[in-house]
Amino acid sequence: MQTPYLELAEPSCRLYQTDTLTVDFIPNESVDLIVTSPPYNVQVEYSAHADDMSYEAYLEFCERWMTNCFRWLRSDGRFCLNVPLDKNRGGQQSVGADLTSIAKGIGFRYHSTIIWNEGNISRRTAWGSWLSASAPYVIAPVELIIVLYKEQWKKCSGSGQSDLTSEEFIEWTNGLWTFNGESKKKVGHPAPFPIELPKRCIKLFSFVDDLVLDPFAGSGTTLIAGMMLHRRVIGIEIDPNYCELAKRRIEDYLYKRQYALEYTHEP
Repeated sequence: MQTPYLELAEPSCRLYQTDTLTVDFIPNESVDLIVTSPPYNVQVEYSAHADDMSYEAYLEFCERWMTNCFRWLRSDGRFCLNVPLDKNRGGQQSVGADLTSIAKGIGFRYHSTIIWNEGNISRRTAWGSWLSASAPYVIAPVELIIVLYKEQWKKCSGSGQSDLTSEEFIEWTNGLWTFNGESKKKVGHPAPFPIELPKRCIKLFSFVDDLVLDPFAGSGTTLIAGMMLHRRVIGIEIDPNYCELAKRRIEDYLYKRQYALEYTHEP
């Protein structure tokens, strides 16, 4: 059994510095929800992952880690996969469609796709043949959250306790989500996602006290969102520097939460 990089008793939070491809300590059929954003293979400068594979190698990499996720999920477990719609660097690639196809080949069942309209994204330009129909390029400034499940969509395991408000349920079951992305400089990670993304996925697709996993924990955002929402959380991150970053962010969140509780209960 691997020793956690960070382990908290209450709420239950474990962060492991290891490779998600080789993890063997998570029991099969123990995880209720997986929320993650894997490397996009767009030449991001990670220190412990090559983000410039051939597209074929990238798809093979994704098949390997998603196969592990399939084993770890309960029969009524869900999988929220945040990926690009497509890829324009090094050739046009239908990333969202290809990863959905691979997931279905592994055994996942498809439920739906949420379109994340990132409100503050810089509008990229890739005009191709300027003012000509000869070879124009089209770029959609959105990302996907592909919602998959293992065997059955209806969730029967767990506490059965939901924490959604009626307003959240109405808004979030609309498959177009609009909120801002996260600042790389502010977080200190080259590809962070905003806490709003895992927060919505966790509240919409899991019960209170469920076990939530992020196999690419990065700066720890999914873990923090899970703790905020009274879920048990596990994060896996290969890079020791990002593990340390996630640890600091988690400890900072817990410190602020404790301070807020003490301030609220002052006589």
